[in-house]
Amino acid sequence: MKKIEDSDLQKLKSSYEKKPVQQALRRVLVKNELANLFDKQEQKPLTQFRFSNEIKTLPVANQKQSGRCWIFAGLNMIREVIAKKYDLKDFELSQNYTAFWDKFEKINYFIEAMDDFLEVDHDDRTLQHLLKTGIQDGGQWDMFVSLIEKYGIAPKEAMSETTSSSGTRFKNQIINIKLRQYAANARHLFAEGKKNEIPNLKAKTLDELYTFLATNFGTPPEKFDFEYVSKDQYHIIKGLTPQSFYLDHVGDILKDYVSIINSPTKDKPFMKTYTVAYLGNVIGGREIKYLNLEMKDLKELVLKQILDNEVVWFGSDVARYGDRTIGVWDDQSFDYDNMLEMSLFISKEDQLDYSQSAMNHAMLLTAVNLDEGKPNRWKIQNSWGDTNGLKGYFLSSDTWFDQYVYQAVIHEKYLSHAQMKAWKEAPKILKPWDPMGALAK
Repeated sequence: MKKIEDSDLQKLKSSYEKKPVQQALRRVLVKNELANLFDKQEQKPLTQFRFSNEIKTLPVANQKQSGRCWIFAGLNMIREVIAKKYDLKDFELSQNYTAFWDKFEKINYFIEAMDDFLEVDHDDRTLQHLLKTGIQDGGQWDMFVSLIEKYGIAPKEAMSETTSSSGTRFKNQIINIKLRQYAANARHLFAEGKKNEIPNLKAKTLDELYTFLATNFGTPPEKFDFEYVSKDQYHIIKGLTPQSFYLDHVGDILKDYVSIINSPTKDKPFMKTYTVAYLGNVIGGREIKYLNLEMKDLKELVLKQILDNEVVWFGSDVARYGDRTIGVWDDQSFDYDNMLEMSLFISKEDQLDYSQSAMNHAMLLTAVNLDEGKPNRWKIQNSWGDTNGLKGYFLSSDTWFDQYVYQAVIHEKYLSHAQMKAWKEAPKILKPWDPMGALAK
């Protein structure tokens, strides 16, 4: 390893003094934030909220200070079915209800998973990954399906938001302290030859954390009435359970959707399926499973579904090349390279392999603009409230889509015969820390 010498510093300083763009930028940065200096005015006409093919959808919801985007996006997809059936102009399903059961199931999943690590070294990489990760708000499509198929759905009024459900950070910290305490105590009991006491420890921990969830988020309803107004007429459907509301008023539709991904890395050949070890929530629920496709094939399936007037649940990395105020994600709208006089380009493959990018947010695609049959921008229903973007709706350019969209959920009827054949193959198990195991928050 070479240390930095005084002569190296002199060369660097001399080089810097010969860069007039940086001298000017340094003056600007005295009273301006760097992140605000890269906008390209000439790109604005290409990111207008106008679309050749648009699905009419309900107003946006607001996940507030929580990482429940994947639940919001999934419920927003389902609510469109209910809204169309009953001619509703504004309607939400209870995100709190679904998130409650997600938390509870994740707690049980963690507790049961610890059985596999009772006698490994304390610094075992998988054990440490699970302990550091704990449970989070975030999730994946198949985790959403498992929750709905087991617990059903409820109107928002049946289990409304609380301050705790809308701001979950501190509650998650408490839960994870308790789960790490459980892991430590279970391992201690095993080491002391008291394995038979672990089931009682499990039951006690589960009881304490169910109590904690109920106190913070409320108790999930077992029955409710569905009241709504359609065409100025009041209606009520009495005595529903969450399961009957889903099965009778939506239908068991989620089982027919396939999760496709674009991961152009050498360890994941296309047209193969993948799962991730120790990723899940409902034990006995749906397996986390992806079919890896080239981007052109993923995009073709997304287009088919949108052009058939059906929204698309998708996952992307929203931390890159975005303006949250105007609601635009576009890698062509920010001139980093010329302003900074250095390249920041990293291929999608390298971004995944070198921890620069991964899926972190789920939303719905609701429109696309086609220019000579090819997409150039997409409309997105977000879950960050209606104060940013176009009443809470966002937009992405097609080039941003190529680089930062990692996952989409497509009805199986749109897949080709070859794609369905590949989907039915047994998945390769990826390591728990694989980027395809990232959770949407």
